[in-house]
Amino acid sequence: MRVRSARPVEKADKQAYWARSFVLRGQLPGNGRKDGRVTWRGDGSLTRPLLAAKEAYNTLTPHHTEPHLTVTGARLGEMSVTTSRGPAVVPAWLFNLEGYDSPLKQPAVTPSKLPRSPIERTTDVPGHPVRQLLALSPDGRSVTVAAQHGACDKGVVVDVLETRGSVVLSGSVKPDKDRKPGDLCTKEAIFERVTVKLQRAVGNRPLLDALTGRPIPYRPPLGLQPSRS
Repeated sequence: MRVRSARPVEKADKQAYWARSFVLRGQLPGNGRKDGRVTWRGDGSLTRPLLAAKEAYNTLTPHHTEPHLTVTGARLGEMSVTTSRGPAVVPAWLFNLEGYDSPLKQPAVTPSKLPRSPIERTTDVPGHPVRQLLALSPDGRSVTVAAQHGACDKGVVVDVLETRGSVVLSGSVKPDKDRKPGDLCTKEAIFERVTVKLQRAVGNRPLLDALTGRPIPYRPPLGLQPSRS
């Protein structure tokens, strides 16, 4: 979700955006349609129930705090998202934000039920689950994910196991060999962007986390983007 502004983005706006704090000061339209179509580039399509603008707004803003951004209206349009089957175009509600010249996009279709994972949860893989899929390269040969490590580690490593039916990612930490037993460390979770190269394009293979055995959900990186024009 990105919006552009004709002015520099205020620090308070960035804070509100990251906190998902929005206030509605206008009317939201009704659907007019019950279903929407998700289309993959050269790989078929899927029909899903269409969310009302109010429902999409409620998923956009789970709570209200200060500071906040003001939503003044919405219209139905489209947006591109990354999926494990490649880029897809989905129906989206385009929310107008006060002070910004491009809308905030929120998917307008409900996700389908996740299929049964082809792998089981494991208990002998060190590290933490790979939490989020952030981006998929245009050729599908690399994926960027958010992986977790601790404040006193040296970073994170994401290994990959590819099969004909799935792509399994396993996150582990790089230990700090200079640390001594008994050294103090804060309990802090740090998420790091890691790009993993694949032997062949993801295609329609699911991306799975080795630790949980579950599909890795897509979540686009957030950030207000001021206009450069």
